[in-house]
Amino acid sequence: MLTVQTVNELKSAVKSAREAGKSVGLVPTMGALHEGHKSLVDRCRKENDVVVVSVFVNPTQFNNKEDLRTYPRTEEADKALLAASGCDIVFMPTVEEVYPEPDTRVFSLGKVAEVMEGAMRPGHFNGVAQIVSKLFMMVEPDRAYFGEKDFQQIAVIREMVKQEGFNLEIVPCPIVREADGLAKSSRNVRLDAHHRSIAPNIARILRESVDFAKSHSVEETCAMVTDGINAYPEMEVEYYQIVDGITLMPVADWSDSNYVVGCVTVYCGDVRLIDNIAYKK
Repeated sequence: MLTVQTVNELKSAVKSAREAGKSVGLVPTMGALHEGHKSLVDRCRKENDVVVVSVFVNPTQFNNKEDLRTYPRTEEADKALLAASGCDIVFMPTVEEVYPEPDTRVFSLGKVAEVMEGAMRPGHFNGVAQIVSKLFMMVEPDRAYFGEKDFQQIAVIREMVKQEGFNLEIVPCPIVREADGLAKSSRNVRLDAHHRSIAPNIARILRESVDFAKSHSVEETCAMVTDGINAYPEMEVEYYQIVDGITLMPVADWSDSNYVVGCVTVYCGDVRLIDNIAYKK
């Protein structure tokens, strides 16, 4: 596995692969890697000749400086996981390397970037579009892999790809969960033992809501999920929205769309967790 820290090194390594006629897949990450990330790398390995993984905590997508400061950083463990997963090139740049000067680009990403996370974290998706577009320009991958835990992010990136004219395939990959159902997340390490024992109820209630939805309205299902999670004093729902899986616009009735997804954000103590579940797909 080749570890590179500069854009020039990255481009040179990818150029060599291209000249050899090899396909290139990219897995963008912010490090603190876990089995969820490994599943992206595994999928990328199966579908491409060369696997590139970026490990970079992108400051422009954090609208909360404390969240940026406390975001876990585990570079040596990340490299070990990637080497064991068959990664070919890992890109671990400094902030100065990625942003030699401030990125002042403002993307018009439409409604998919304005609802849910977009409403709660102003500027977040513009920062995501900045870093992902930079990585796409650096690597020019054939395919890029993203986890469905960040469901809205995939819709935003697809919109950015369309607007910017990138020629690549966006490959969404299923959520990887702990044995107790909790969606794997780099933020899970910030949960103390008590909050970690409570957090799996988010996924449990989402699962139960799928059966509940078969005989109840969208509005009743929203209330069931929100009230169920909020019944735990340690947890508070920031939002729960049932939306069209493509446009991310709220649905009022189950017949409004053939692809319906419920997206939730929950504060478990002071740790912000996200999850989602499909009702129709």
